[in-house]
Amino acid sequence: MTQTTEGLGIKVTLHADFETARQRVIDALKAEGFGVLTEIDVKDTMKKKLDVDFRPYRILGACNPHLAHQALTLAPDMGLLLPCNVTVAQGEGGEVEVGIIDPKNMMEFVNNPALEPIAAAARDKLLRVAASLS
Repeated sequence: MTQTTEGLGIKVTLHADFETARQRVIDALKAEGFGVLTEIDVKDTMKKKLDVDFRPYRILGACNPHLAHQALTLAPDMGLLLPCNVTVAQGEGGEVEVGIIDPKNMMEFVNNPALEPIAAAARDKLLRVAASLS
């Protein structure tokens, strides 16, 4: 299990089967106050829409209601960046790759210093999610 913070987000590699890893991610998010509002099964969608076989890959739309309320109160357009996406994808070597968006990086699109503490709090929580998976 590794954890890095590069590019768009936080990455963790899990050595578990896909469904076990997916549930671990959901449980870790819940422990930090995030609910999963949406779940997109990319493999299923690719098969239905394009008749293409794709690896197991889910996009979880995670939301911490308290932080979302604060952000939307300060800047209603923040809804364009919510929920926080988390990906769970089967790797080529059997591992499961988890990607978690970094709210701090998302703030580069927004010019509102009042949102920075909210993004920092969300980032801290999501870093704890990643650490709990490691």
